[in-house]
Order: sequence, then C-alpha cells, then structure tokens
Amino acid sequence: MEMKKEDAIVISHVNRIFSIPGGEFQALKDINARIPTGALTILKGRSGSGKTTLLNIIGALDKPTSGKVLLDGVDICTLSEKERERLRRTKVGFVFQSVSLIPTMNAFQNVEFSLRLAGIRENRQKRVEECLKMVGLGKRMQHMPAELSGGEQQRVAIARALAHRPRILLADEPTAELDSAMAAEVTRLFQEMAAKQQVTILMTTHDMGLMDAGSMVLELENGQQVENVGEQST
Repeated sequence: MEMKKEDAIVISHVNRIFSIPGGEFQALKDINARIPTGALTILKGRSGSGKTTLLNIIGALDKPTSGKVLLDGVDICTLSEKERERLRRTKVGFVFQSVSLIPTMNAFQNVEFSLRLAGIRENRQKRVEECLKMVGLGKRMQHMPAELSGGEQQRVAIARALAHRPRILLADEPTAELDSAMAAEVTRLFQEMAAKQQVTILMTTHDMGLMDAGSMVLELENGQQVENVGEQST
C-alpha cells in the first residue's frame, strides 16, 4: 500500500513470528491498515490478540518478520537501529499501562527529564509547563507522584510523552488500571489532543466501554484482523 495525504501510518502485510521452544508462534498474521493523521484510533482485542506486538512494531521497538510500516513514506522496518532510536525520540511518544513515573521527582521534573533524555535544551521550562497545563495539571506541577491520583499520574505520563512534540502517540492499555470515571477522563484528553494538537493517537484497549471513543477502529483476534480500520458510526 502507498501512503495517501491523510495517512499518518500505513501497515502493509505485516506478519510477526516468534521462535518458541518446540517451534514458532505467529503473533500477527497479514495485518493491513491505514492510520489517519490527527485522529484517535482504537486498537481493540482481548489479551493476547496481538495488540501490543503491533504497537511495538509501529513504534519501532520491534520489527515484523515480513511486511512494511510506512511513516512519511519511509518503511521504518528497514531503518538502522540508530535511525529507529532517533525516530522514537523525535516522532513517537509512548504511554503505557504502568505510568512508570520516577517517584523521587515531582510532576514537573518527570516531564522535564524526558526532554533531557531526548537531548532538547532550549525552552525546556516553558515546554514542560505548557504540557502540564495542556493535561489540566497546571496547579499540580510541584506535586510528587504519591500525592497524585491514578488519573493525574497518567496525565503526567501523557504530558511526558507529548513533551518532545511527537507526531504519533502510542498508548498501550493506558486506562487498564483506572476506574471507569478516570478512564473516561484520560480518553477525553486523547480526543482533545487529536483534535486540537493534530497528534495521531493509537490506543489499545479491551474495555468495551471505550470502543466508541475513537473515530477509527482496528480489531485483532488471535493475531488476525477482524475489522479493517474504518470510521465509527455516529
């Protein structure tokens, strides 16, 4: 598949096979999808369906056994490890189920630390404040993780992921450990980010209550596509 103007990511005939004791396990089987720019796309499926494997490939954390993943018309699967690391630092942000905030750093310091790791030196304070205000934590910047609710900690993690201005945000079960109200709050934030910041967001979930949150959906079952990416009904 070739990229179209509205595509952020194109996934073409992606397969992923892992070697296991006694043979092989095919985690992904011929996945094809177009992820639209500036939209929240839901990647749904039960645990073990292949969602995280696909997310890791899109985020250049893993490579497919065969197939292509195009970003800006470039197959990221053919890049060197150094080029893939640069891609992760400049164009991709990650939010995981476990927020993994540094407990000895406050919210501001946690976000700033991500900019230090990315090698960004200019206007760090301004960018950190901007990101924390963006997620509604402008008045909680000096609070330690232990002083924040689960939803607030996840919002710090989102601010951290957005700090280096990625084009793509990959969120792997970011609401799994939150109650329904907090999960809805985080999902609404993703919707706002996509609409206002034109960040392309791909979020995995098996929560049926969040299926209508995205404008697009891709479903996996046992490593296979159940539904192609398509517009949600309204």
